[in-house]
Amino acid sequence: MDNGKLNTAILGLNEGGRLLLKAAGRVDGLHIHAVADKDQNLVEKLADEYGCAGFDDYRQLVMQNDLDCLLVAEAMHRCEEYVRMAMKKKFHVLKLPPGARDFEEAAEFVRLAEEQDIRFGIANTSRFARSFRTLRQHLQEGRIENVFLISAFCNPGDREPPGWQGDPKLSGGGVLLHNCYKIIDQIVANFGMPEQVYSLSTNKAPDKQQRLYLAEDTAVVTMKFGGGCIGNLVTSRRAGIGPAEEFIKLYEKNRILTVNDERLVFGDKSERETVQSDDDELARMIELLEDFAMSVRSPETNKLCSSARENLQDMAVIESAYLSGRTGFPEEPGRILQMSAPPAEQVTEE
Repeated sequence: MDNGKLNTAILGLNEGGRLLLKAAGRVDGLHIHAVADKDQNLVEKLADEYGCAGFDDYRQLVMQNDLDCLLVAEAMHRCEEYVRMAMKKKFHVLKLPPGARDFEEAAEFVRLAEEQDIRFGIANTSRFARSFRTLRQHLQEGRIENVFLISAFCNPGDREPPGWQGDPKLSGGGVLLHNCYKIIDQIVANFGMPEQVYSLSTNKAPDKQQRLYLAEDTAVVTMKFGGGCIGNLVTSRRAGIGPAEEFIKLYEKNRILTVNDERLVFGDKSERETVQSDDDELARMIELLEDFAMSVRSPETNKLCSSARENLQDMAVIESAYLSGRTGFPEEPGRILQMSAPPAEQVTEE
């Protein structure tokens, strides 16, 4: 620690990394000790701006510094070994979603973090949006009940994704994993894991053979929950599809609710009640980092809001969708999640 603050470094200075850096600079409990990226000019600029050390070598960042926290925005295929190295040095780690490229890798990270007795969190900022917090409160109080249909839509917008996201070996997946993670997290956090998942996906490759070697850019996922509730998620990131838009619609017997990061809307055009979020992505990230810092300082009294162990449920749903796309049959996230349970839990559940 530095003057009672947690020594913190940001690994990866892409758009998400710069948001982490800006937010960390506004959290009293964090001291920005270093930044790292492959772009040396960007590193020098931001290191100078924040008065911290700069690295263009991720190994040196981890090996040469005594950190409390490592905030990771870099793509996992570029930094996986250094994240493991950081965990073994007992750095607490926060990763922008997704936390891993597939369920197996996510489970390995969770096991390593638990072995080292460190916090490993996933930065799901939607959990700190006023709209989603209000939704969760209403569900807990029984003011929303008997939901029979959950319908989600995710359009990331016209921005072209980085080239590596099209390669499944590097990225682990396409639009479902990299653009729908937070919306899937909200579905799972509020309604639990679906019992079954069925998925269809495609991409812009001109023929079937080429499509096998590209990650999906369009997908339709259907979900079966307990209690007679079903759900669907429609997503596409093709150019020309229109402006970015994300929402979840919940259907009750006599009411429709629509929620995203900005607002929660009860009812339809004729009779509508709106809860408007008075925050933005930066404000939500600041609150998330404050939560993460408190969980590091006082884990007994401050439970991490979005732990990687908890996020294995999200990864199990996504893994089920990809598996279903290959088998052509519905898959069960619960069976995949069971793979990560300690042996004693596996025996008990059997």
